[in-house]
Amino acid sequence: MIRAVLSLWLACLALPVWAQPISAADRGQTIDEIARLLEARYVDAGKGQRLAAELRREKRQWKDVADGPTLAKALTDWLRRVSGDGHFAVDYSAKPIPAEGGEEAFLDAEIERYYGAQVNHGVQKIERLDGNIMLIDLRVFPPPALGGDVVSAMMTVAAQGDALIIDLRKNGGGMETVDTIIGQLVPEGSLLSGSFDRPSGKTTTHVSPAPPKGRRFGDTKPVYILTSKRTFSAAEALAYDLQALKRATIVGEVTGGGANPFEYRRVHPHFALSLPEKRSVNPITGTNWQDVGIKPDVAVPADQALETALSLAKEALGKTSHGGQGK
Repeated sequence: MIRAVLSLWLACLALPVWAQPISAADRGQTIDEIARLLEARYVDAGKGQRLAAELRREKRQWKDVADGPTLAKALTDWLRRVSGDGHFAVDYSAKPIPAEGGEEAFLDAEIERYYGAQVNHGVQKIERLDGNIMLIDLRVFPPPALGGDVVSAMMTVAAQGDALIIDLRKNGGGMETVDTIIGQLVPEGSLLSGSFDRPSGKTTTHVSPAPPKGRRFGDTKPVYILTSKRTFSAAEALAYDLQALKRATIVGEVTGGGANPFEYRRVHPHFALSLPEKRSVNPITGTNWQDVGIKPDVAVPADQALETALSLAKEALGKTSHGGQGK
């Protein structure tokens, strides 16, 4: 007994001061529950079975990991590498996640962390450029209840422009305020990507919402979306749907390729799994952007995308002005 206590004490001394020690039982329980959920709920049932089997075979590679955050990162890296699905993640919570209502509480904390006022709900910048071209730099899409009014205000300002550039080069995704933007740009009822939910087997269709009251950018003025390899998830949904509707010109790089929305699932009192349980389905293309990303209409390196889009916008506005004069 004394030897066991001494071994544990020495192991703790070897950990960094910020470490969160976990036991072998914690580690095993977490991995086993992840494997179970992969089989039961991952959007691709066959792939979920294969991932679960491989995870169980590989679990000994983490037998010496005795720190919670380190294990979470290692499992995240493994799941993303083996599956190719960037929506997978394992998060460590120093505060225990309750069995009842814990997933909702964890989600609320993550929402505040990623989409809160400290990041201005994703709105990095809105600027009026020469030629009355509006530029929006948007880093995340917040949930409507948290930052919908900020996104709406952003779009109200953008409505005064003669052309609009939406910079998504550093946008990793988010939530339903994608619709707030789309409602400003296309007619009500336009076909958008719906989703297939693997656990329920249901497919949900989706169309653009009713236009907002007040100022609106409208359905016809030029729109350009800037992309990079970092553009992901909901940011890709906006670009993909507007491209499919032929409403926007995509300028930049092929995007990250994440079309499988996820849910948080508690796998241990201190670990939560971001598990892709749905698949986006666009009714126009019949497919989505998973794994392949969105191919830009105008392919340029990400750092040249803004300059290129500005040139395209000025050219388009020049043609419009020229045509309006009847020449």
